Amino acid sequence: MTDMMTKTPLLDGVAGPADLKRLNDAELARLADELRADVIDAVSRTGGHLGSSLGVVELTVGIHAVFDTPRDKLIWDVGHQCYPHKILTGRRHRMGTLRQKDGLSGFTKRAESDYDPFGAAHSSTSISAALGFTVGRDMGMPTGDAVAVIGDGSISAGMAYEALNNAGHEGRRLFVILNDNEMSIAPPTGAMSTYLSNLSRNSPFAPLHAIAEGMEAALPKPMRDGARRAREMVTGVESRGTFFEELGFDYIGPIDGHDMEQVLGVLRAAKTRATGPVLIHACTVKGKGYAPAEGSADKYHGVSKFDVETGEQSKGKSNAPSYTSVFGETLADLASKDPSIVAVTAAMPSGTGVNKMADRFPARVFDVGIAEQHGVTFAAGMAASGLKPFCAIYSTFLQRGYDQVVHDVVLQGLPVRFAIDRAGLVGADGATHAGSFDIGYLASLPGIVVMAAADEAELMHMVTTAAAHDSGPIAFRYPRGNGRGVEMPETGEVLEIGKGRMIQEGSDVALLSLGTHLDACERAAARLEAEGLSVSIADARFAKPLDMALIRDLAARHSLLVTVEQGAMGGFGAMVLQAMASEGLLDQGLKVRTLHLPDRFIDQANPDEMYADAGLTAEDIANTVRAAMRPAETNVVDLIAGE
Repeated sequence: MTDMMTKTPLLDGVAGPADLKRLNDAELARLADELRADVIDAVSRTGGHLGSSLGVVELTVGIHAVFDTPRDKLIWDVGHQCYPHKILTGRRHRMGTLRQKDGLSGFTKRAESDYDPFGAAHSSTSISAALGFTVGRDMGMPTGDAVAVIGDGSISAGMAYEALNNAGHEGRRLFVILNDNEMSIAPPTGAMSTYLSNLSRNSPFAPLHAIAEGMEAALPKPMRDGARRAREMVTGVESRGTFFEELGFDYIGPIDGHDMEQVLGVLRAAKTRATGPVLIHACTVKGKGYAPAEGSADKYHGVSKFDVETGEQSKGKSNAPSYTSVFGETLADLASKDPSIVAVTAAMPSGTGVNKMADRFPARVFDVGIAEQHGVTFAAGMAASGLKPFCAIYSTFLQRGYDQVVHDVVLQGLPVRFAIDRAGLVGADGATHAGSFDIGYLASLPGIVVMAAADEAELMHMVTTAAAHDSGPIAFRYPRGNGRGVEMPETGEVLEIGKGRMIQEGSDVALLSLGTHLDACERAAARLEAEGLSVSIADARFAKPLDMALIRDLAARHSLLVTVEQGAMGGFGAMVLQAMASEGLLDQGLKVRTLHLPDRFIDQANPDEMYADAGLTAEDIANTVRAAMRPAETNVVDLIAGE
């Protein structure tokens, strides 16, 4: 797996965590160095989440050396830091398949290994799951201790607070390791981040004070300064306890998460002495041990393939801008003309593109941390005040704020603008990050406008339309990656709400597309026309309200109507069918087919492979038309193929 120049004698002898038990502490420290080199080498070949994985190497070795996994349940929050864990748990030989089709997931996944007791990819779930395992243990299930590893960014989310509160109340033996690197994807924000940076070191385990003696002098300067601030911290409560102690946890820390002696000593003492919930506060450095990562602004959180010697990443070139950048630049330009425009992001300023507006108007962009629920209601409050908030959240993460979308935005008719990035299938991050459901879960709500951009120019128009729409909530979705390379207008135009557009006219078949699968529809149409079929193509633009005039026209002039979308069943196609049935448009023999994502989750691969798996390629669209228009011919072909 590793480069021939990198020797890994200790790691080569590790087939699983049991092999760590025979190593002494000095050997475990050397193993951590070998493991770090192996992670760097593996990710250089596949791309992935490098910085976060490098930051937990010593913690990973320490946990597997001290605890008895998989009987003891190790639960990684989010899971993007789990590469060292995968290497130590029998998957080293498969790291070359990381985040690829039929390969290892980039996150923890129950179906992949017994050492992954709980799947993850969204943040702040680990403590809740660990408490669930703990209750299972105490009720006689065959499970040992539960260890949750959660980052300082993830612990800012409300779900983590809820779990801490419940775990403290339960008082059961449970271990939470707070991996504090002061760097999530973007620098963590909020009062909890400030609190952690200044937290009091107040260990409840008397023997651990001896371990702590002299620790500060041995720390690197940034950690030494943090430890000094921690000692100077005054909490304002009579007991001078930490926030975690007030919730019922025994608190240990902060410790140097890269000092193997400290890590092993604290883990062993905690495991030996704990009777209730324990929180271990470990300070780490994201990207630790790899200079290009440590020196990068994002600490190499997510990287493509790269050269290990230089750190230079090999990214594909495209003449077309990314959809995210088109959104960000259009929003910033609109904000320059309208001081009431504000933006909200949930810990993803660069991922959503609002960093472009933040560069120009920092006082009008709000990063709420990993707190989608709060972010949605926060935007609703700003809308109620008269501001024009753009709430920029990935489709998969907006699911976490759905109640707030319903109750706080839509029910009150507030004009929050939802910018929904990563719509459709997203590639290497797989099913956990796919934007499969937003069409259905948004368009089912009364009074909301839902748009989907067919290309980057359409996205520009939709951002402009959202800014001008003040009569209620509005959402627009767009995919990950680069646009089609279409000609871009100087400025966006305000679209007529609920009005689609014809792309080409035909007479036999109508393809009604929503979103960026318009390109596949055009390629399918070219194949069908070469076979003698006349094909119309329409871009719906709006999932809600539907352009019923367009749908009536297509139904009247064609014998087959096919809807195409990059969303789950129950979305755009289902709404078109229901609307047509209500108006009697299905009563005269019109054939209708709906193409959408299948009723299953699709694992990681490149996007083209994922859409092929989903049955949504241009050829799949053409085959759907062929089967509907020429069933006799299709049946003959199927019979021959069956022979």
